[in-house]
Amino acid sequence: MSSAHQLRTAARVLRDGGVIAHPTEGVYGLACDPFDAGAVERILRLKGRAFDAGFIVLAESVDTLQALCVPLPADRWAEITASWPGPLTWIVPAAPWVPPWITGGRDTLAARITAFAPAAALCRLAGGLLVSTSANPSGKPPARSALRTRVYFRSGLDGLLGGPTGGLARPTPIRDAVSGRWLRH
Repeated sequence: MSSAHQLRTAARVLRDGGVIAHPTEGVYGLACDPFDAGAVERILRLKGRAFDAGFIVLAESVDTLQALCVPLPADRWAEITASWPGPLTWIVPAAPWVPPWITGGRDTLAARITAFAPAAALCRLAGGLLVSTSANPSGKPPARSALRTRVYFRSGLDGLLGGPTGGLARPTPIRDAVSGRWLRH
């Protein structure tokens, strides 16, 4: 488990435009400030990932996340917020001002409020929002350990938080907020 000092240091790196790796609910993830285009571009290069893939955004709270979303009907929003904090990512309508490097140029945003304590603390300490994507080059299995993450990215990261993942057997499920359809289960 990451210490409070390690979390504060990692959050400072993120606020300063860095890219770090950290444990999430199921796999190791790469994180950066979602509004720092340069940091997001670094993650794209590290992963060998296309710009139009978009990213999951971890949010510290529903209020923080709601600022990024087009309002949904109350019953849909209630269903979404009832699943958080937790390991479920929702595809929600994005506010028009959300940068295209986060959405992959779509009018939607992938979002989650995590219940996994280390990731939630990192998100909170870094300013409330983080890009989150699995720590692996495109086409390779997601890293499930700090060692595998180091092997994948060598010196390409500005920091790496160690510790166990949350124990999910695979990356978090994804569900469409408008239709309710499962996109990854």
